[in-house]
This record gives sequence, C-alpha cells and structure tokens, in this order.
Amino acid sequence: MKKILFVIFLVFSKLVFAQDSAQLKSQVRHTIDEIRDFVAIPNDAMEHADINRNLTWLTKKFNDRGFNSSVLPTSGESLFFAAMPMEDSKPTVLFYMHFDGQAVDPSKWAQENPYEVVLKSPEGDGWKNHSFEDLNDDIDYNWRLFGRSTSDDKGPIVMFLNAIDLLKKNGKPLPFNIKVILDSEEEKSSEPLPQAVKEYRDLLQANFLVITDGPIHPSEKPTVTYGCRGITTLSLTTYGPIKPQHSGHYGNYAPNPGFQLAQVLATMKDSNGKVKIDGYYDGISLNEATMEILKSVPDDDSMINEKLAIKSPDQVGSFYQESLQYPSLNIRGLGSGWIGEKARTIVPESATAEIDIRLVPESDGNRLKNLVKKHIQKQGFYVLDKAPSKEERLAHDKIMTIKEGTVTNAFRTDLNNPYGGFLVNSLQNSFNEEVVQIRIMGGTVPIAPFINELKIPAFIVPVVNPDNNQHSPNENLKIAQIAYGIKAFYGILSSTLPN
Repeated sequence: MKKILFVIFLVFSKLVFAQDSAQLKSQVRHTIDEIRDFVAIPNDAMEHADINRNLTWLTKKFNDRGFNSSVLPTSGESLFFAAMPMEDSKPTVLFYMHFDGQAVDPSKWAQENPYEVVLKSPEGDGWKNHSFEDLNDDIDYNWRLFGRSTSDDKGPIVMFLNAIDLLKKNGKPLPFNIKVILDSEEEKSSEPLPQAVKEYRDLLQANFLVITDGPIHPSEKPTVTYGCRGITTLSLTTYGPIKPQHSGHYGNYAPNPGFQLAQVLATMKDSNGKVKIDGYYDGISLNEATMEILKSVPDDDSMINEKLAIKSPDQVGSFYQESLQYPSLNIRGLGSGWIGEKARTIVPESATAEIDIRLVPESDGNRLKNLVKKHIQKQGFYVLDKAPSKEERLAHDKIMTIKEGTVTNAFRTDLNNPYGGFLVNSLQNSFNEEVVQIRIMGGTVPIAPFINELKIPAFIVPVVNPDNNQHSPNENLKIAQIAYGIKAFYGILSSTLPN
C-alpha cells in the first residue's frame, strides 16, 4: 500500500511540476512580447519626450494589473510610482527599478535599430538570428533578446508585472502591500532623487526596499546583495602653450601638458594599484567574520583574470570581493592632442584625465575629492575650477583645472537583517539552491536617499544574466533569466514574513 501511495505521489508531483513548467513558459512567452513592446520606446534620459512616452506605457501596464499609479514631478524628469490597494495589517515592500537607459550608437550594434529587439541563439562563437515566430510553446531558454534596456532595466520591470499576472492566475493572496518606484534618470546619476524622496516620503514609506538592477552572480546562482558602492567624479586638466605648437620648434621649450598630467597621476598610486594619497582608506577595517562572508562568494579569481586577459590584478585586496570593500580611484578617460591616424607633430595646449571614485559606506565622496585636490596642490599645481586666464598662465608654472561631479553615496545593510534572511529563504525555496550573499557590489545604484530618508533596510535582488552587456552595444537578456525573474518575484511576493 505504501508503495502504491508513493507511486501516486510521484506521478502527481510530476504532473504538478509539468503543469507549473508549462504555465511558466506561457508567461515567459507573454513577457517576451511585452519586453519587445516596451524596448521599442527609446529611453535616453537626456531626451524629455522619450521619458514621457515611457511614462505613458508604464501607467497603462501597471493600471491594467490593478495598481494605482502616479507620475511624480521632480526638479528633473518625473518618477513613476505605483501601489496596490493598501491594507494596514500587512507589511509593505517597496521595489526600485529604473526605466531610462544608456544612449546608443547604432553603428556599434550588430542590428540596425537597438530599440527593435532581435531574437538570437548561440552558434559557435557568434549568434544566429531568428524570427519571433520561431518561438513556440517549447521555448529554448538559451536564446536571447538583444536590444537597449532588455536587461538594464526594462526587462526586470516586465518580469515583475508578469509575476503579478501569474500570482493572480493562481489565486495567490499577497501577504504584502506592494509599492513600486521607477527612476527616470538612473543612467545620469539620479540628481533629483534625494529631494524627491524627501518630498514624497509619506508615499514611499515601507518596511524594506528591494532593488532589482544589475546581474546575478557569475555562478548563475540566486543572488542577494546587501549594498552597493557610491560614485563621484573629477575632471583634471593641465595646460601647455595657449595654442598647439609645432613640436620641432617648441618641443624642448613649451611645457607638455600630457607629461605634466601623467606625472601627477603617477604619484597617486603605487605599482600594486593601491592609492598613495594620505587618508584615502581611513575608517575601513575587515574583521575575521567579514572576511569569511567575502570568501563565501563562489568567485574564481583565475577565471576573472582569464576573462579580463590580465596576468595579475591590482593588490588593493587579496581577492576580488575584498577589493570591492575599498574606495577606488579610476582613470576612466585620458586625452591630449590627436592620436592614431590623426596624430600631429605638436605640443598640445592641454591634457585631461576623467576620474571616477567608487565609494564605500565608510568613505565620504566630498572628503575623498578634497584629499585628491590637496594631493595635487602638494605636487606644485595652482588649482582652479575654470580655465585659466592668460594672466594666470603667465604667473604659474603648473596649473590644473579641477571640475567636480556630484556624489552618489554608497549603502550597505547588515547581513543579519531579518528582511535579508526572508529574501534569501524565499529564493532558496524557489530555486532549491544556495543563495550567493554579497556584502557590497562594485556598481552604483542611487539608493542612499531612500535609506537616509525612509530609515529602512535595502537589498539588491538581481535577475538578469551576468554577460548581458549592460551599458554597451549588443545588450541582451537570456530567456532563461526571464523565467528566473518571474519565478523570483513570484516567490518573494507569495511568501509570508516569519514572525
């Protein structure tokens, strides 16, 4: 009898699994069409009309699912807000995503229009194009959607909406009040966001915040990240002759701004990549427990080196995760005169280095910028915040113009936070896999205003593939990750918080 019952249980389990799998694939197919529709609306945050068209699309799609939505004006582009009808007895989760995207250069893409999604399958070392009519009920999860913002960050928004659809189809009660805030300027630093969060504080109030942005861990395991680095920038310009001069006539006479800039940049780091500026790493200490957490992330540093084609990494940390716990100092762009086929035999009039500084919670962006400026002054430079006049050029041997960018702060939530534990358990139950828990990720999401103003913990639950080419040509979204994202949202929104 026990054997018969066990066989019946196995057959029933397989039927339920097959039904669930078919239902999920059907929802994935619908999600693909909705992603195509959404991506077709250009979303460059520099284009006001683009943002407005996206807001119209979002309003309709969220309202169709039973959300009450609002367009929230800011000092820049408007935010999008949506909420399910509220019940006082339920805890509230606030989701943050963004619908703007990086600008595109179509000439760099392997498709005519980056806003027209193209379906491709892997073939050898390249990709084979397919018609969307080739997508039948048996969807190949290894195929991908190529297009701007498929992964960063329109795809996750559509996955969220389709998870809501699936919850309703299955009659699943929602144990949470659900709020959603969608940023329209994330790709240009979200400058209006801090003031907007203050202004709309009561509307945004929640028990915890879930950010869905960026890729899952390269191991492709479910991932929860407890923080992200912040960012600020500096633009450094040195000066030579007031106009470019013939290098034969003035090459040993007119100071070369490229060499001046290279010399001062070389004083900022040692040969191991560590910043030498006094006080740059102050306040950061990693105890044994923290190091164990960092080492638990299943990274393979040799594979990272292989991917980057580097023999040895910088030694800011002894392994990849440790390196992310410190503020960085990065030359993101460097230029002087002309290069390549356009190179000219001249002494340039100026040289510029664009610097970005990734921040951790222990580091203050304005303080680090001031440390860099003081270091430059110690190298004998007269520092300005604008281009020098002729009189200033004649009065000082070494001049540098420094222009500062805004500061987006870092955040980090305690790894023992109970809401974090809830998210980890939900993902473990959904995927039957150990969840990768990351203390802080390398990239930046403008979340600090929510934490500072709302006083709530925040967590990043990424859903897209690690090799999605975000911000780059040929951005893509693996169809398997659409299924993953729907399942992740479904699991989180159908699970009850422990008492």
